Order: sequence, then structure tokens, then C-alpha cells
Amino acid sequence: MPVSAASTETNALPRLAVIVPVLNEAPGIAATLAALQPLRARGARVVVVDGGSSDATPDLARAAQAEVVGSGRGRARQMNAGAAHASPWADALLFLHADTRLPPDADRLIAAALARDARWGRFDVRIDGRSRWLVPIAMLMNLRSRLTGICTGDQAIFATRAFFEALGGFPEQPLMEDIEFSRRARRGAPPAALRPAVVTSGRRWDNAGAWRTIVQMWSLRWRYFRGVDAAVLAREYGDQRERQR
Repeated sequence: MPVSAASTETNALPRLAVIVPVLNEAPGIAATLAALQPLRARGARVVVVDGGSSDATPDLARAAQAEVVGSGRGRARQMNAGAAHASPWADALLFLHADTRLPPDADRLIAAALARDARWGRFDVRIDGRSRWLVPIAMLMNLRSRLTGICTGDQAIFATRAFFEALGGFPEQPLMEDIEFSRRARRGAPPAALRPAVVTSGRRWDNAGAWRTIVQMWSLRWRYFRGVDAAVLAREYGDQRERQR
């Protein structure tokens, strides 16, 4: 269900909660939250879910006037905790990685998609990094997502609160929680594919090499679809990242 950048006007914005899972993000969290100020000015609430940071991330988030919630470690667990915190008042939930920046009118784009009866969706993505391969890689990520209905966390997944709760939230597994959520969600409704792009950090691509990273991620995803347990893949992924440092 593609939505054009022109479809941004709506009579009333839904009550939006932006949920940001974090762990030791002190170097960048202030900039991430500052970029959300236009949405906050229009009524969105920002919930930072800390998974036990050992740095100043929670204090910096509070200083930026975010609502800070503690949680056990793990991105899925943290996002579910943020959704539970927001559930009394939010109409829609937007899950944002700490190294990703939204379009300035993201709330209006989401409102327009929901007004067209979308129940969940995501944005296109651009990758900010040094490698010249990041542009075609992002284009292929967006095309694949549009064709398959599988969305990744880098694309800033959003959903109505009712739909998210009906699905039981994100599966609390250590890897591929976004893939598994998408697999379940697309059975209920196709995702809204918003063409305006979020911009995500290319640091992992730059550190490990663009093609090495894409081969690694496709290998993990292929094995996950073949039935390999997410915990096994998470251990291997962690070991590979340690070797690449």
C-alpha cells in the first residue's frame, strides 16, 4: 500500500508514541531525541526504553524530556515494554532505532496511512555511510520489503496499538524479532510502504564492509526462514561481530 509524500494532511493526528529502545547510546541519544522535537510539538510522546545502560543514556534522555522506562535487555523486550507503557493513551506506536532519523513529517505520513485503513507499515530507508554501495543496497532493501511485506527495524515499523496488541507484540527472541513480527502482521493486513525515507546509520556496514554485511544478514535470514532457532543465530551473529572489531 504505497503512500506518496503528498499524502501528509489529516484532520486530526492520532495519539502517537515513538518508542526508542536503547543500550549505551550516550554519544548519540541527545541528537536522536532533538530530531523528534517537531513530532513532540504536534502531540507525540517519546518513550525511551533503557535495557540497562552503563553510561549516561537514561540521564541524557530525561534531560531531553523523554519518558524513560527501564526494561530487561533485548530489543524486542524493550519495545514491548515501551508499548505497554504507552498503551493507556496511544492510538499508534512507532518503533525507532536510536541511530535512525525520521522524516520531519513522519507523524502526518503515518496518520495519512492509517486514515486509508492501514494497520501497520514502515518507511523506506537510506543508509548514511562511506561506502558507495549503500545507495543500491538501500534501494534493494526497500524493493524487497515492498514485494514481500517483510519489514526491518531499520525502516521504523509502526502499527495501530490495537493491531500490535492483537498480534501479541514483538516475539521476545534475541534476533529477527522484526522479521517474525512482519511475518505475523502481513497475515492480518499488508504493510503501508511509505516512500519518504528514514536515514539510518551505516556504521555496521562501514565497519565490517558493505558486501560482507549484506551476505551475513542474508545468510542469517535464510537460515531463520529454514527453521534455525533465533537464539543460535544470535550467538553466531554476536561472535562474528566480536571478530570484526
